[in-house]
Amino acid sequence: METKSLVNRKLQFAIGSAVLALFVVGAVSYRSLVVSTESDLWVRHTDQVLEKLQDLLAAMQTVESNTRGYLLTGDDSFLDLYRAGKAEATKDQIILRNLTADNAGQQLKLDTLAIIAARSLQLAEQALELRRTNGLEAATDAIQKKPSKQLLDDFQGLVGQMQDEELRLLALRGEIANRRLTQTKTILILGTVLGLLIATVAGWSVQRDNSESKDSGAKYRGLLEAAPDAMVVVNQDGEIVLLNVQAEKQFGYRRDELVGQKVKNIIPEGFAERLIADALRTSADALAQQIGTGIELTGRRKNGSDFPIEIMLSPLESAEGILVTAAIRDISVRRDAENHLARMEGRYRGLLEAAPDAMVVVNPGGEIVLLNVQAEKQFGYSRDELVGQKVKNIIPEGFAERLVADALRSAEDALAQQIGTGIELTARRKNGSNFPIELMLSPLESAEGILVTAAIRDITTRKKAEANLLDKVEELNRSNEELGQFAYIASHDLQEPLRMVASYTQLLSRRYKGKLDADADEFIAFAVDGASRMQRLIQDLLTYSRVGTKGQDMLDVSSEDALQQALINLRGAIEDSGALVTHDPLPAVLADEMQLVQLFQNLVGNAIKYQSPGIPKVHISASRNGPNKWVFSVKDNGLGIDPQYFEKIFGMFQRLHKREEFAGTGIGLAICKKIVERHGGSISVESEPGNGSTFQFALAGGERKS
Repeated sequence: METKSLVNRKLQFAIGSAVLALFVVGAVSYRSLVVSTESDLWVRHTDQVLEKLQDLLAAMQTVESNTRGYLLTGDDSFLDLYRAGKAEATKDQIILRNLTADNAGQQLKLDTLAIIAARSLQLAEQALELRRTNGLEAATDAIQKKPSKQLLDDFQGLVGQMQDEELRLLALRGEIANRRLTQTKTILILGTVLGLLIATVAGWSVQRDNSESKDSGAKYRGLLEAAPDAMVVVNQDGEIVLLNVQAEKQFGYRRDELVGQKVKNIIPEGFAERLIADALRTSADALAQQIGTGIELTGRRKNGSDFPIEIMLSPLESAEGILVTAAIRDISVRRDAENHLARMEGRYRGLLEAAPDAMVVVNPGGEIVLLNVQAEKQFGYSRDELVGQKVKNIIPEGFAERLVADALRSAEDALAQQIGTGIELTARRKNGSNFPIELMLSPLESAEGILVTAAIRDITTRKKAEANLLDKVEELNRSNEELGQFAYIASHDLQEPLRMVASYTQLLSRRYKGKLDADADEFIAFAVDGASRMQRLIQDLLTYSRVGTKGQDMLDVSSEDALQQALINLRGAIEDSGALVTHDPLPAVLADEMQLVQLFQNLVGNAIKYQSPGIPKVHISASRNGPNKWVFSVKDNGLGIDPQYFEKIFGMFQRLHKREEFAGTGIGLAICKKIVERHGGSISVESEPGNGSTFQFALAGGERKS
């Protein structure tokens, strides 16, 4: 009786411990859900703040650009857009103040933004009134004397600081959430292991105390029956010696039908093989390799049907030798969910419909098998009119030909040559009209073979903009006054929409990176990169256009101070490359200080960028040439330039390297040439491949002594 009482107490302890372990695991799981929900709420809150900051910036840019549009043209339609932007900016400030009510630092920045916005609007109203009452010339003179551009830059910079702060807070909160989740997972694993250990130890203790008993089922009955999963105990011969009610339900057998039978009857492959000794390991070693890992296998019910299972193994010493306890979980629901998700991902339904471009999936026969709503809108067809049709119906030339195999390449190789490149072709709508497109291709393996996913963008507007841009570039070369007008027009027509595109694609990248599939991340990255490159191109063109227009008069300035400002602007590139930039004492010169900073910045930046492997070294010096003239030299140890390109490199859009090798727009040295010529000097280069380059330019000396 005493022995039976001891066994009962141990069974009670085992059952209680198992229940406690389950309670702990449940509590930890609930905490994990709360942490995840809290993290998602903060992510959504940060996204709201970032979106409203971008909306506020866009509204102020609308105010600025439409003010200038009215000043230049006198067209009242610009005033309507100006008033709409002004109202939108006010609304966005109110929303932002509510969203950041818990952040005193952001509230202070909003106060500063409100002051800058009010000052900008005041200047805009004054300029508009001058335009209405005194005409274009008076308004233009007034706006050039007002610091409106500096105010907008300050406003944009402060918005950027607030965005950076929100992103910092998001990263911090994400780190805290991840740390909490990691702690939760650790506790969950430890709780599960502890529960199994307690159950195993208690079971082992009961087995030891009742080793003379032939009724092995009574040893662990209470513990096994309390388990939520099917539990099966197997001996060294692979025979089932004990099981619980869940195992009976899961496999469809009665208890007496399974006890004494081979475990292979219910788990035909994989289970027994993992526990077999061989010439290199014992049974104990074979089992030890599986302990603590979830093993996915296939179970077989009494009716012959198979179903997916996950088993966890643990050893149990007994008088009969090492027994194996297997916790078996039916994962049919989980597997079905995974398969469903895979099918959905394979069809790209969610991604295709969320994409801003037309998306078309084509099979190896050149037939359309899938498309999104944007494709229907862009080509004017309904979905059922295109599915199953040849892609040549909407892209008559170039698309299918790029994917065709020939004697020298397979279809896969043909496709591989197009991946990652923007291809410009002509598409045809249902009504027969043609329009220019740019498409990006990516492969997709499927049961039907290699499918091709094409992201198709209507570039009609871009083509018109490029044509207008080229026309305006030609105008730049004819008239300094026209250059100034082009700068304003380009700022209104190109910069504002490009800022919107770049900002929202960057926001899209931050929000959804890693949440969609790899193709989605790649498409979004292409959009971000394209918008960024176009912004750099427009910015360089505007910089080029401003040289020689109404700017500062030539003043006596320190070239050394200008160089230092340029190096501050290049600080990121200098730190990333480890460049060593040195200079001799530099003189005072007669120059436009801002353009002199731009000149140094472009030349030193190129010297750092076009480098062979190794540490970039750049040295700036100046020598007197005549009574009132200085010749500056910027010398580097970079790649060098072939003499045949000395004149070419100072032209517009001239590049000696592929964009994949060195980023850039091909305008930087053209800007340098124009700046130097505006100052009455000339610029030249001395170089040879592999031995670095020395750029020289001449400027008039200032009154101060160097």
